[in-house]
Amino acid sequence: MKKIFFVLLVLNLSLLKAFAVEPDVFVQSTVNRASEILAKNISQEEKINNLKLIAKETVDIKGVGFYSLGSARKNLNDQQKIQYFKLFEDYFLKSFSSRLSEYTNPEIDVLSKKVLSENYTIVNSILRGTTERPEIKIDWRIYTKNKDNPLIRDLIIEGLSLARTQKEEFASILNSNDGDINALFKTLEEFTKE
Repeated sequence: MKKIFFVLLVLNLSLLKAFAVEPDVFVQSTVNRASEILAKNISQEEKINNLKLIAKETVDIKGVGFYSLGSARKNLNDQQKIQYFKLFEDYFLKSFSSRLSEYTNPEIDVLSKKVLSENYTIVNSILRGTTERPEIKIDWRIYTKNKDNPLIRDLIIEGLSLARTQKEEFASILNSNDGDINALFKTLEEFTKE
């Protein structure tokens, strides 16, 4: 009985490994999906909506939101956390999709990956240059705690972390409003209504 259990356990573990998604493959697949949408002959609004769907599947929006709030998240009650994440998700999706939709056909090549820990891998890539823009180095910080469902936690573009920039921006809003979370909520709300 013990032998059968052991054999089943080993088979199960090897099947799980077989289905794990490698971070570099995940990034290339995500980029390819986005490029297909951007190359389609559809309206800007349709492109934005399709890009939002991809972001919801591939980005750890909640993790990025927590990080962006910094230590201020410790002061939120449960109701404020719910409100923040709803506002942050709307803000993030609009910001992400509207920026990306400006590219007609971004060609990104994944070059390498570096495992930082069990939970994080950095995937290195380049956005190919065109006559309108230079080549751009993009590093993807991939959260790999769940091997079957890796998620994007940050983009580092030419050495600049978008998540860190976001965190600094939110901290600045809070600092200039005596730490009032409602000021940040208002800013996020106004951005999504523009």
